[in-house]
Amino acid sequence: MSWFRRLFLRRRIYSDLSEEIQQHLTEKMEALMAEGMSRDQAEYAAKRAFGNVTRIEESARKAWMWPKTESIVADFRFATRKLLRSPGFATTAMLTLALGIGANVIVFSVLNGLILKPLDVPHPENLFHILHGKEGYSGQSYRDYVDYRDRDPSFSGVLACQYLHVGLKVGVSVMPSWGFAASGNYFDVLGVQPALGRFFHAADEHGPGSAPYLVISHDLWRGQLNRDSNVLGETVELNKHPFTVIGVAPEGFHGTDALFWPDYWIPIMNAAQVTSFDDLPYRDHFAFEVFGRLKAGLTPAQANDSLNALASQMAKEDPKDDGLSVRVRVPGPAGDDRDPTKAVLSGIMLLAFLVLFAACANLASIFAARAADRSGELAIRLAIGSSRWVVLRQLVVEAVVVSIAGGLLGSLLARLALGVLSHLRLSGDFPTHFPIFPDARVYLAALTLSVASGLVFGLLPGRQVWQTDVMQAIKSGCLSTQSFRRFALRDVLLVIQIVVCTLLVTATLVAIRGMKRALHEPLAFQPEGVTLAWADLRMAGHTDEEILSLQKRMTDAAAAIPGVTAASVVDSVPFRGGGEWFVYRWGTTDFLPSHKAFAAQTFLIAPSYLKTAETPLLAGRDFTWHDDSKSPEVAIVNETFAHRLFGDTPAIGQRFALWETAKYEVVGVVADGKYLSFTEEPQPVMFLPLAQGVGGVMSSTATILVRSHLPADQVTAALNHTLRDIEPNAPFTIRRWADVIDLSMLPARTETAALCVMGLLSAMLAVTGVFGMASYAVSKRMREQGIRMALGAQRSQVVRSTLSRPLLLLLSGSALGLGAGVLTSGLLAHFISLATPRDPLVLFGVFLTMTLLGLLGTWIPASRALAIDPARLLRDS
Repeated sequence: MSWFRRLFLRRRIYSDLSEEIQQHLTEKMEALMAEGMSRDQAEYAAKRAFGNVTRIEESARKAWMWPKTESIVADFRFATRKLLRSPGFATTAMLTLALGIGANVIVFSVLNGLILKPLDVPHPENLFHILHGKEGYSGQSYRDYVDYRDRDPSFSGVLACQYLHVGLKVGVSVMPSWGFAASGNYFDVLGVQPALGRFFHAADEHGPGSAPYLVISHDLWRGQLNRDSNVLGETVELNKHPFTVIGVAPEGFHGTDALFWPDYWIPIMNAAQVTSFDDLPYRDHFAFEVFGRLKAGLTPAQANDSLNALASQMAKEDPKDDGLSVRVRVPGPAGDDRDPTKAVLSGIMLLAFLVLFAACANLASIFAARAADRSGELAIRLAIGSSRWVVLRQLVVEAVVVSIAGGLLGSLLARLALGVLSHLRLSGDFPTHFPIFPDARVYLAALTLSVASGLVFGLLPGRQVWQTDVMQAIKSGCLSTQSFRRFALRDVLLVIQIVVCTLLVTATLVAIRGMKRALHEPLAFQPEGVTLAWADLRMAGHTDEEILSLQKRMTDAAAAIPGVTAASVVDSVPFRGGGEWFVYRWGTTDFLPSHKAFAAQTFLIAPSYLKTAETPLLAGRDFTWHDDSKSPEVAIVNETFAHRLFGDTPAIGQRFALWETAKYEVVGVVADGKYLSFTEEPQPVMFLPLAQGVGGVMSSTATILVRSHLPADQVTAALNHTLRDIEPNAPFTIRRWADVIDLSMLPARTETAALCVMGLLSAMLAVTGVFGMASYAVSKRMREQGIRMALGAQRSQVVRSTLSRPLLLLLSGSALGLGAGVLTSGLLAHFISLATPRDPLVLFGVFLTMTLLGLLGTWIPASRALAIDPARLLRDS
């Protein structure tokens, strides 16, 4: 019989052994009784001749099974029984560890899903992102992509894709939908196979507009189309343009973006048909994401050098590629050292480890006190022959049982929380999925943390086992009270908890302070009372020639709504993103990227936008509807734009260019504001007339703004009714401007919330640590303090002598933690803006918080010390 089978059949083997021994004894007894002995004499003689039955059984078991394994299993059973007899202690310990491990599982799941996990495509290890080398840019131009694909030998295949937002008409309903315009070799390079039908290929492309084919996602097929197997060959409209469905992507496939889950893919050659703008001919339109499959035997560094050599050659061939450089990296945030997500998650992961560390210190302190209370029991076990190693092992096994139970509970709580987080949407109808559900790697990490935590706080009390005086412990049943006059291990553990708590409280208050400052940063516009309604009018089939007049009609109709005090229309608004264009100084003749003055955020606005948004006009004039395609091109710029381009010269009347045929005169200057985030540095921004577009390039997106003092729901209903009457086929989205800004603050709010949770958990651990130390000190010195009070000591002196150590440790740990917070201000600055631990208000908040935590932790023990009745205590003892 193999050892593996014996592992699960050991009870049966042991039972058979006992039965065989008993049968042997019975046969011997019967033989002796046949020789004339009585039954009792025969039983005694048989057992004496056979030997010690227990020892023989143990020797036989050693031959069949590992004694260490049996012993450890017995330790686990003993530990479980011991914990079941102390449900309060076991529950407290498990909950404490569940909080620490649960926090780590949540953060590691997010880190694993967003940073560590590769793209969900076949062989992701050799798929690399090919980015523009310049700071602030990631996309490539289509013509550059073609050169990389055809001329670079490092990759077996190079693909390109572009994000699209269109009106998708399935049947009779039109809905806003996001997808990809992809190169013909997209699916071939990624190596995926369709779930239904076929994919488009490079052979399907024969020039612009030649491949009106559509591949839909599995989610769209399953949801909107109810798994209709006859969907192949059906016609679906994108912005009123017909496309034929030729295939369904496999389940779970979402392309080359970790978070973006598209509804469809169309060939790049047909993108202009949908968007009415052709990006393909221009080398300075960085609208495409490029990925490549690295050939076997080559490294990313070699591919990077090869591509940059090619880029240098391309720059010599075409001036538009002047200064072109390339970066090759792993796709997603994992390969981007400049991605703030990595810094934020890494910082929060570190704080989560600190919470777990504090939880372990807390539990180690509890286990140390528990071991001290059980010193009489442990001494008896040592006195009857148990080794100190065996006793220590039993204590460690007990700790591991608690830690595994706490880890299971923490993992369950974390999974519930992650289920909520995974359904968050970053903005509007943008289809984001957060792949943050725990996988095998996360659960393995949770198990490792659980076992390691149990070993840490289980081994720390081992010093007490080695120093236990067996005779003294048996006599007193507990440790000597002199241990309270020495600097003990529990003191170190409590200081660690308080240091961690102070550090996390500091980080929490810094985050809250930074968030408060951010919310009070000047915006240069007033979003309160403004309602937005936006849609891409091309989704309703309108041409560029029709869109401007339609935008004017919508603005006039919105302004006529009762209770509306101002209305306007723009292509986009701050905090919803705008376009970005290179700005060149007046007199520039070679419009090359290396000659630009800077890149500026650009908003196309109608007259009265500044009034509606309440943006201060510092100099010059506002636009009028006469600023159209027939009049000279004009612009309104912000202060940063004017200062960076014109210095101290007044900006009104100055001129600049975007390209050869797009040259503007500044007619107004507005105050600096915030355009993408509350924490951004001042950046150049220009506002151009909606009727002129950008160098004649008009916008199809209409964002209607209305300002009103009426309730938001009333304005929303009236605005929706008004716009539907004008254009019922445009899928308008209506939001309060303040809500749009709040949504843009979601990452910052999430960071602050995470830090607050970490701070709260650490505060709970610190309070329980101080409370436990103070309670233990009071309970163990109760008789001593009773004698002191009987001899004339005041109650205040008793409280001071009993609680001075916990309070001293609280003060020391708080000072160390505050110093650590100040020293790590550089680390906090990576994911917290506009505040530092050196802020006097933060320092005062930390001091006040730790004082309150100290009072909370010592209040009940102090009350017990004040309630000591010396006469009754001495009589009972």
